[in-house]
Amino acid sequence: MDIGSMIRAIRKRKNITIAQICEQTGLSQGFMSQLENNKTSPSLATLESIAAVLNVSLAHILLSREERINVVKKDERPLTSIGKQPMKVYELGITRHMRVTLVELPAGYASSDKMIAHEGEEIHTIVEGQLRVEYGSEVAELSAGDSFSWSAVVPHRVTNIGEDTAKVLISVYREREWV
Repeated sequence: MDIGSMIRAIRKRKNITIAQICEQTGLSQGFMSQLENNKTSPSLATLESIAAVLNVSLAHILLSREERINVVKKDERPLTSIGKQPMKVYELGITRHMRVTLVELPAGYASSDKMIAHEGEEIHTIVEGQLRVEYGSEVAELSAGDSFSWSAVVPHRVTNIGEDTAKVLISVYREREWV
């Protein structure tokens, strides 16, 4: 774990000095220096007292790198193009079990030639355009502002039935980890 680096980052962001932490916790500056450089392992009681001075929860200090905030700036979104008529997939955010994407489907685009199934649960919100969604034996035609959700283990397909590119916000949850 990288607890020391996390403590240092929080401390610096809040403009708190090592001396201030030591004064309020009774810890030595040498210990705090070793802690922030990940050269010692503190007790939970010590971490609780440091968290109190930093005004954060103990859980926040203990988060692993994968569990911390992941910011994706609009201009830095990872982009993938898929298919013959390229569907653009912008990665908006990902955690261990969830993934959120913004997908652009060209006019006439179908997600597959036949209905497919896979693991996971999905929630879709149509931002722009018109879609036909097929799910098992059900079919629905939807427009901007509409949303739908399903268990992806049932065969499904999405087709852009509009004349323009459709944009869809998709959230997917699955038991198997993404990262």
